[in-house]
Amino acid sequence: MTPNNKRNIRLFWLGALLGFAAFLCIYGVSALDVTNDAFLRGGYIEQDVQQHYAGWLFYRQSPLSLPLCETDHLNWPDGTSIAFTDSIPLFAAFFRLLNPLLPETFQYFGLYTALCFALQGGFAALLVGLFARSDLTALLGAVPFVFSPILLERAFRHTSLAAHFLILAALYYYVLGMRENRFAFKGLFAVNALAIALHPYFVPMTYAVTFALLAGQAWQSRRFARPAAFLAVNLAATACVGWLFGVFSSAGSGAGGAGNEYGYFSMNLNALWNPTSRGVVWSLFLPVQNQTGGNYDGFNYLGLGVLLAAAVVAVWGVWTLRARLLSLARRHGWLLFVCVCLAAFAISHVVTANGATLFRIPLPQALIRLATTLRSSGRLFWPVYYLIMLAAVAGLLRLCSVVRFMHAGIAALACLCIVQLVDLSPALAQKVASLREYTPTETDLVTGTTPAFSSTTDFFEKTSGRYSTLVALDPLTQTGMELALYAADEGMNSTDTSVVARYNEEAVAALRAGFVNELLSGGMRADCLYVTERPETFLQLADAAAEQGAWCGALYARVGNGEPEPALYVIAPGLDNYSHDLAVPYSEAFPLRIADYSDDYWFEGVLSLNLADIGREADENKVVLFYDTPLARRRLVPGAAILCEGQRYSILDVDDSDAGWLMVSLDTQDARPLAGKDLVIQ
Repeated sequence: MTPNNKRNIRLFWLGALLGFAAFLCIYGVSALDVTNDAFLRGGYIEQDVQQHYAGWLFYRQSPLSLPLCETDHLNWPDGTSIAFTDSIPLFAAFFRLLNPLLPETFQYFGLYTALCFALQGGFAALLVGLFARSDLTALLGAVPFVFSPILLERAFRHTSLAAHFLILAALYYYVLGMRENRFAFKGLFAVNALAIALHPYFVPMTYAVTFALLAGQAWQSRRFARPAAFLAVNLAATACVGWLFGVFSSAGSGAGGAGNEYGYFSMNLNALWNPTSRGVVWSLFLPVQNQTGGNYDGFNYLGLGVLLAAAVVAVWGVWTLRARLLSLARRHGWLLFVCVCLAAFAISHVVTANGATLFRIPLPQALIRLATTLRSSGRLFWPVYYLIMLAAVAGLLRLCSVVRFMHAGIAALACLCIVQLVDLSPALAQKVASLREYTPTETDLVTGTTPAFSSTTDFFEKTSGRYSTLVALDPLTQTGMELALYAADEGMNSTDTSVVARYNEEAVAALRAGFVNELLSGGMRADCLYVTERPETFLQLADAAAEQGAWCGALYARVGNGEPEPALYVIAPGLDNYSHDLAVPYSEAFPLRIADYSDDYWFEGVLSLNLADIGREADENKVVLFYDTPLARRRLVPGAAILCEGQRYSILDVDDSDAGWLMVSLDTQDARPLAGKDLVIQ
């Protein structure tokens, strides 16, 4: 073994220890307890971790098959791959094979994140070690990478996206390859193939760096066959790995779940110095700046230490190395090219700066649909981000090499690290406390409140084991993650797609329509529990379902100001009776609500905006909108009255000329207090 190889091994393990130590300092050991899933069920930072965990729970109950990672319990009956629930396919498949040996409660997300931090430190030490003479210098230079804001921002939030070590590994092989005039690294080949088994977003990032190396070597040597062959074989291997872990599953085809189009989750032009992300302030010194749309997902704050070092290195480089800049640009031209491409894609065709949209570049809709495959475009800047960080660290070392002081580089990097960590201290303090907030406590299934303030936990406990399939009659935008965990715990199938990032939207819509038609035509399934968050869907079906022997009703919860609000509407076949203080069974006295509808003329279901445009000034705040349902048609008739909080509103007229709606004129000067309230009809 050569001295250089010994140093690389030593540096890697020292860096890995540094990364693992950083993980322990920030998150502690609770997440490493594989039987502790409280932070996953509680929705650390936001609900995405519930999605990741639910995917694993469904897959754990599924039979083994090829491709791996596919389950028919979720998005039933078509099934899906848990690659589309971001459940880290490589880890899910590995632990699924070990399932007979695992405890009843088992989560691997803490182990995965700790490994990502260790590998981040290992490859950061190797990368900086290419520019540093001593191990201490390399480790100091690795600190900004280990405490990278964009890594910390994703850890345990978008768990699978914590594998930033893949980018650092690709950059390491790029620098080494350009120095040694080689490209056929087994490690680089493995990094590209591994990326798709962790999260597909890393594939264009690592391949961008790989392409820069291959193109650079081919351009210099004027030999293109071997680099092209390496790229082709690597792409084929990556595709095979993707197939093996279900990334190309046909059940995940289609636009469903794509959400906002390309351009919404873009990178703001202020991202490098804007210290704000989803609910976290990242700087002790720099002020938070405005963003627009989904710019929060394009978070790329560098940290004050790196920003200052990068500025010093840029000024010094332009001043002292200007004669070499052109030759450096030529040598690394392909890397510059891919950096420009990645940055342009990250910024997108919707160019934003602070809180304003500067301009929108028109693109063909077909191209936008293609780009929407990677709709969170701001993430594609990460290779450029780490190159800036590397340039700041390596440039600082080069600058200090001209100073006649033995330890100038160590001192400079120590200062960079101190400024960086002090600047990031507000976010680090929040992260240190974050996972400690999640302890196994009794909370309501859907709302997260204490069970006494909700009826959902009680209802699902009373119906436990009764049904084999949870049928979502509509998309579950508020309760989908929690109900997915419930269905997985109960061993049920679930038709809901809330936790699936991609699915066949037409097939799912047809399935929902089929269930609705079955209920209306008397074909209700005894083994299905039907749920919806939409009162209009529930009220369209409740009469028919009740006639077939189902318990129908609304499950309420006290949230926010303590007032009861409907959390979920359920149709439970064969359930004779259910009672709870916060459950309202369906009957002729079932409360109606004004439709929560707003546009240029309606606000929360009350006709009150811009009425001069349509010549209805006289109707201001007197006409309200209801969904056209059988119960509403029976109850909302002229001569009846609406009771709300002790006030009586007589119904003067009901207009059903607009399909799907009932426009009710009331004898009042102001119907706005009716919005969002349960209404009794007399």
